[in-house]
Amino acid sequence: MSDTISFEMGSASERPPNRFQVNPVNGNSRKAQAPEGTTPGSGAGPGDEGPHEVYRRLTNAEGELLEDDTFDATQVLNQHQPRMQRQSIKSSFRDKDKPSRFKDLQTTTRFQVDPENEVSEESNDSQEERELLENEYDTKYGKSFRHFTREALPRLDNYRNMMSIQAAYRPTLDELHNATLTGKNTHSLTRNQDLESGIMNGILKFGWIKGVLIRCLLNIWGVMLFLRLSWVVGQAGIVEGFVLILTTTAVTTITALSMSAISTNGVIKGGGTYYMISRSLGPEFGGSIGLIFSLANAVACAMYVVGFCESMLAMMGTYGWAIVDGGVQDVRIIGCVTILLLLIIVVVGMEWEAKAQIGLLIILLVAIGDFVIGTFIGPKSDEELAKGFLGYNSTLFKNNLFADYRLEKGVQHDFFSVFAIFFPAATGILAGANISGDLKDPQKSIPKGTILAIIITTGTYLIMVLQCGATVARDATGNVTDTLNGSFAFLDCQPGECLYGLQNSFQIIELVSGFGPLIYAGCFAATLSSALASLVSAPKVFQALCKDELYPKIVWFAKGYGKNNEPVRGYVLTFIIASAFILIGELNLIAPLISNFFLAAYMLINFSTFHASLAKPVGWRPTFKYYNMWLSLLGAALCVAVMFLISWATALITFAVVLALYLIVAYRKPDVNWGSTTQAQTYKNALMSVQQLNNVEEHVKNYRPQILVLSGLPNTRPVLVDLAYMLTKNLSLLVCGHVVRGSSSQKYRTYLQERAGNWFRKHRVKGFYALVDGEDFESGTRALMQASGIGKLKPNIILMGYKTDWQTCDRKELQQYFNVMHKALDMYLSVAILRVPQGLDCSQVLGSQDGWKTVADVPRTLQPNESSGDLQAADSHARNGLGGSIDSLSRNVSQASSTSDLSFIAGNQSKDVSGMPDPLDAKTANLLPNSLRKSKLKHDDPASLYKGPGGAELPKEVLQDLTQFTRKRSHAVIDVWWLYDDGGLTLLLPYIISTRRTWQSCKLRVYALANKKAELEFEQRSMASLLSKFRIDYSDLTLIPDITKKPQETSTQFFNELIKDFVVPEKENENGHSSRATLNEDEVLISDDDLLAVQDKTNRYLRLREYLREQSTKSDLVVMTLPMPRKNIVSAPLYMAWLESLSRDMPPFLFVRGNQTSVLTFYS
Repeated sequence: MSDTISFEMGSASERPPNRFQVNPVNGNSRKAQAPEGTTPGSGAGPGDEGPHEVYRRLTNAEGELLEDDTFDATQVLNQHQPRMQRQSIKSSFRDKDKPSRFKDLQTTTRFQVDPENEVSEESNDSQEERELLENEYDTKYGKSFRHFTREALPRLDNYRNMMSIQAAYRPTLDELHNATLTGKNTHSLTRNQDLESGIMNGILKFGWIKGVLIRCLLNIWGVMLFLRLSWVVGQAGIVEGFVLILTTTAVTTITALSMSAISTNGVIKGGGTYYMISRSLGPEFGGSIGLIFSLANAVACAMYVVGFCESMLAMMGTYGWAIVDGGVQDVRIIGCVTILLLLIIVVVGMEWEAKAQIGLLIILLVAIGDFVIGTFIGPKSDEELAKGFLGYNSTLFKNNLFADYRLEKGVQHDFFSVFAIFFPAATGILAGANISGDLKDPQKSIPKGTILAIIITTGTYLIMVLQCGATVARDATGNVTDTLNGSFAFLDCQPGECLYGLQNSFQIIELVSGFGPLIYAGCFAATLSSALASLVSAPKVFQALCKDELYPKIVWFAKGYGKNNEPVRGYVLTFIIASAFILIGELNLIAPLISNFFLAAYMLINFSTFHASLAKPVGWRPTFKYYNMWLSLLGAALCVAVMFLISWATALITFAVVLALYLIVAYRKPDVNWGSTTQAQTYKNALMSVQQLNNVEEHVKNYRPQILVLSGLPNTRPVLVDLAYMLTKNLSLLVCGHVVRGSSSQKYRTYLQERAGNWFRKHRVKGFYALVDGEDFESGTRALMQASGIGKLKPNIILMGYKTDWQTCDRKELQQYFNVMHKALDMYLSVAILRVPQGLDCSQVLGSQDGWKTVADVPRTLQPNESSGDLQAADSHARNGLGGSIDSLSRNVSQASSTSDLSFIAGNQSKDVSGMPDPLDAKTANLLPNSLRKSKLKHDDPASLYKGPGGAELPKEVLQDLTQFTRKRSHAVIDVWWLYDDGGLTLLLPYIISTRRTWQSCKLRVYALANKKAELEFEQRSMASLLSKFRIDYSDLTLIPDITKKPQETSTQFFNELIKDFVVPEKENENGHSSRATLNEDEVLISDDDLLAVQDKTNRYLRLREYLREQSTKSDLVVMTLPMPRKNIVSAPLYMAWLESLSRDMPPFLFVRGNQTSVLTFYS
């Protein structure tokens, strides 16, 4: 094999394993067979080094040599599987039992081909080996079928994210379809992770019980369970208490169902709530919710710690203990110590945090059990009886069955106020989802653990409501003497006067319990567990948010530490925030805000599921089927309602914060593509709108100039694109057409589309780029005109640049340019031609703009998915100046399939690209910028938009020419020469220009042809009346009376000089007939008959030239009706001579010819 074609990979340490290697069957390369102890594929021996290395030598943990063709994952299997099982699994990766005579053959890259002119001796395979290969194929090679095909078999690794450690390589379409392309090496990195096991290199992963169920139980069971549940029963009664609890459960259950649907629609990574919402609704909603959710968890942590402190103070008060004042100072001291201990627990590791959670859950369950048992034991003393604890009593049950809302602390309670106070008891369902990155299987764990936790906690609440209502009175005096005579006088007291009972005391749970101190322990456990869960959730979500860089200056917090990638910096930040709120000590105003933040997250989770079901993208395929889109919408509405019920003021604050954060992300436009349902809905809306537009009949009042501009790549003719965009901005369709001569590969097309898209974004042009490859300019433009657009969104104007080299260019090119005009008019397209004095093609003036680097400036390196042949070919072509390889395209890592480097073979690619500089040339080829959005250059500064070669500053005069249609004009003048009625387009286009911000102060001067000189004044009044009815402001109106007058001699001489190279005098033959054979064969010539037939027209245009030079040489823009190119009457050079006569040595000149259909109307 030639060294320029074949590039043997080096030693094991220098290259990744090659999945596409094959055992060649050439006899000339055979070596001595390996010893019996040698593993197949281990190599021929120590002396066989360098390019003829057989299989890469890999040694596993046991010292065995592995074959080249195995995944590195076998090393992990060796450590965790029994030997027999390991052998069978290894054989599934690659064939272990190759025929012995093929063990030591030289191996090369899978897709290499021999040069056409070289006959290699390696291709002379022996007949014996061929027979062996055929005989042994089914039995020995059946397990390694991939050796015999370029195709990749369906495997999970082929669909992984490109950045994944386990991402595999799938051949590109070009590699399969084009036999001359070499294959790429496998993008196979070291596989050191066993995805099926919970421990990945020491990384701790939780199951659904420890990771989700326990966390949700601890977070939902909070302070409300012990301190507010009995009060809710006293206010709302048993019946409305049930309704209240079931309403809160409905909100959380619907949210859990929606969350289950999202979490089972693909792999969920770290970030929990933020990850689910951002990947469903996009970065704007995800970023705003992620930030406020992190903040809410941090503040909630402080709230739970303060709850713990208050419980601790209550217990200390019974013994008369105090640290300082037994009040807020003690809360601050105990709180700061507590939060510090919790921080130490989570920083030490998730495993310790999980163990602490289990211990707290046990204490909590014991406390709940203590309460339930206490209800059956009944009052243990007369004191408990006097405080309203009667034991199970049917009369008491009936009295407590219905509501008894009372005035308390100046607030008249009702169902909604009690609901607002109790609702935080139902939050916490996201505790498991928030650590999704630490779960073994989030898709199964999150739905199962969350829904089961909701069922268990709801059941607990309902049972405790029943037991409280059946055993404890609403009011009690606590007077023990009233119980001694057997009467129930201790129950007779006016509301507000009693200190005990469901309505008056928050210590009912402790009163009823069998052993009171256990309730304190349970209260401590509930508060500390919730604080611990919040302290873990906030940094985890915040870390995921920081990694995506949606907000500025926060990426520093994305760094993780240890095997579990712990967000230690986030832990410290959360500790600081929580400590600050603990020191404030007054959380009554903040608590509703926290609940609102949680509810906002619930609302968006529900809305995400509804939106995904509504948009119905093909990728929406959740394995969890027990959800309904309308139920999710109801859940979102319920969340909003509950937010306003809790506190309308904090609800408004929440919405304001979400909106502000949303707008920040929307303004920054982060460079992410997550396939959100917002994108799917955008497509759906656009499709429906286009379909609806098809049913709308066209009307002259709704006419819009939809322009197909033949610009090539937009950055080569920016002035032409600027004019087109000035006509279509915020109004209509703009398509930049590009004709590439000859066939081009899809990668080349993608490269050009990326360049055009980047230019559009940088220059803030809202347009589309259409690329067509054809045999020539004419056929490509025909295709563009016929195929551009869809439905009613199709161009109705074709805008071209003026062909300034029509006199010197190839005659065929001139005829094609002329034929394009004919074809456009045949298709009823309006035609516009722009001529500017300096010319439109700026490719020689401009350097590599848009942040694109030239290939020559970038060192070529071997990319992950690139074969060595590409590297060699690229370097060779670059050295020879033959246009090597366009370096790596900007890769969208959300796509699973590989986008390999763009390589071109000089002989197969026609590089004549519609008169543009060849982007394949090593001197002009460009690379995509790493990140356009990081550019801080101002859009309004032309020096930042346009650079010369090598990034040099351009002269001021050049910048003014480049920005003549985008810079602000003061006192500009547009001359409109409305010669013939083409439907009014000649007048409409300059009017649209005059409405643009940069040309607002310009004046329109209208020139028209008079019919009769005698009726000049009448015609002028008629034209003025017509313009006023069209509601078009103009500064001056002039009618040309003597257009039929003979032009000056200098004008005639000028015209004759233009066409002298194209005029062919007719010759008479022997029979006296003129010969037109030359003209028939070459239509770009002009005969004397042609000149005579259009003599009057020529004179008119020369007379117009004289008027133009007299009237419009100082104007900023001249717009004139385009002369009609009559078929078979006017030849291409004669027509171009007319245009040349009119526009030479003039300001920017725009020829316009409408399609003879009205685009203006004076009817309302």
